[in-house]
This record gives sequence, structure tokens and C-alpha cells, in this order.
Amino acid sequence: MSPEEALNHPRWKMGRKISIDSATLFNKGLEVIEARWLFGLPPEQISVVIHPQSIVHSMVEYVDGSVISQMSTPDMRGAISYALSYPERLPGGVRPLDFSRLTLEFSDPDAARFPCLGLAYQALAMGGTAPAILNAADEVAVGLFLEGKIPFTGIYRVMAEVLDGHASGKVSSLEDVCDADRTAREAALKAASAISNKA
Repeated sequence: MSPEEALNHPRWKMGRKISIDSATLFNKGLEVIEARWLFGLPPEQISVVIHPQSIVHSMVEYVDGSVISQMSTPDMRGAISYALSYPERLPGGVRPLDFSRLTLEFSDPDAARFPCLGLAYQALAMGGTAPAILNAADEVAVGLFLEGKIPFTGIYRVMAEVLDGHASGKVSSLEDVCDADRTAREAALKAASAISNKA
């Protein structure tokens, strides 16, 4: 897959980095990591589903089995408006949903097709600085892919090599995270160099 093909998202215009993370499904991996810390949930209680219509943006299942969902037309103006006006809600210019014509489909992600998602769960299981290490490796790998220096499949290979090759340390300060980030970026460049030399 070329950078141009990977950037061609069917529903969203998100910028180059996030569009590639969407193509690898690592954007959802980052959201799993965020949800673990925002809601204090163990990773096994956080799941990702593929939803081609991009209408349902999140769902929370309660202990009684009921599910509350946040739904809207695929348009970032709604989320941006809410972020700027929180806790109020302002008219965001988003087209309302027509429930009489709405079809919602969901499926499990294909772990073989989207292995970067699994790396997010692996980083959570490792704990400590592992999520920071993985994020740094992703940023470097995506940048190199967009520059044409590694293939699309190289993104996962760089991320996996960096995550597997670095022991996760404890996080007791911001400096711990920054150190992990710097080390991971250096390792990602080395891993990418090996990949591009083989290509």
C-alpha cells in the first residue's frame, strides 16, 4: 500500500499521521490505552469493533447489561464544538441523523490484518513506560512510511521490534516518560534502517 492509498480514508479527513494510524487501526489501540487510564478499567474490559458507517463513536456497557452509545453523523465539528464549549453544548453545524434510514454494522477486527492493535494491548500488559515506547515507535515508523522509506507493513515491524526489544520501566516522573520516548525513537530509526536495507 502506498502512502496515497493509505491516506484515502472513506469517511474522515484527519491529517496524515492519524489517517495512517487509522489504516493500521493503531488509532484504536491508542484509544484503548486512553480508555484504560480515563476510566480505570482493565484492558480485558475494553474492546474494539469495526463499524463501517462511523455513526457510533463509543459504547459503554453497564452491569445490568444496558448499553449507552454516543452517536452522530461522521463530522469532527461536533466533537470539536463540544471540546471548546464543555460542559455546554453549542450548535455545531452537524447534520442530524435520520434514524429511519440508519443501518449499523459491527464486526470484530481481524487481528492478522491489523496487528498494531494487538501491540497496544501488549503495551498495556507490560505496563510502565511501554505505552510511551510504543507511541514513539509508531510516530517514527509512520513518518518514515509517509516519506517512502519503509513499506506499509514496516510500520508494524518497527513497532513490534522496538516494543519487544525494550524493557518497560517504572513511571515515577514525566522525565521517565520522556527518556523512554527518546530511547524508543532511536531504536525505531535503527529498526527501520534494517527494514529498508532488506527491501
